[in-house]
Amino acid sequence: MEQNSKPKRQRAVRSEAIADQLESDIVEGLLPAGAKLDETAIAARFGVSRTPVREAFLTLTSRALAERVPYRGVIVCDLSMERVDAMFEAMGEIEALCGRLAAGRMTTAERAHLQELLARMDTLTDAGDFAGYERANTELHDAIYNGTHNSDLIDIAAAMRLKLAPFRRSQLQNRARMEQSRREHREIIDAILERDGSSAERHLRRHLLGSAKAFLAGRRAAAE
Repeated sequence: MEQNSKPKRQRAVRSEAIADQLESDIVEGLLPAGAKLDETAIAARFGVSRTPVREAFLTLTSRALAERVPYRGVIVCDLSMERVDAMFEAMGEIEALCGRLAAGRMTTAERAHLQELLARMDTLTDAGDFAGYERANTELHDAIYNGTHNSDLIDIAAAMRLKLAPFRRSQLQNRARMEQSRREHREIIDAILERDGSSAERHLRRHLLGSAKAFLAGRRAAAE
């Protein structure tokens, strides 16, 4: 059983690495909207068989970065600034609602966990650990979703966050933005700990607006 599972784990790691690189290429505009993702060419690029490439394509479609079009194959989605802005706007409203509900519903243990995550993010910010900060950031937002104790809302928030993950990751690769993100998270968590739903809602909406501005500014700078 162990021998059979090892190749599967290795293939999963390869497909994840391929998906992450293609994600970066798409977000940075190296693979433009409408471009066809050639399975054979990509397999040759990464020196792998077609199987992990197909799995990587599934990951990209789940992240709304690509779509499978009949008779054309897998095509890069339109990631215009207007569409990305609309996605951030939707996420802002969803997270604002999650923050308001979590402020009133989180248990003592859940609130303590938020404080632990915030302390970890402070350490990661001081160390300039972008990857670690991004992981802790994801965990913190998931904790807020779970704090609503509403399974349908948790599912909606998680799905929307998955779509926006590539764009949120890219704008956190900047020390100034990471510092700003830390301050914004402290305001959010303070509001939740104080059970101030209105303040948590307002700060989360503002936090997503800040993320959108940072990403779109970087996108415009890259296009110039």
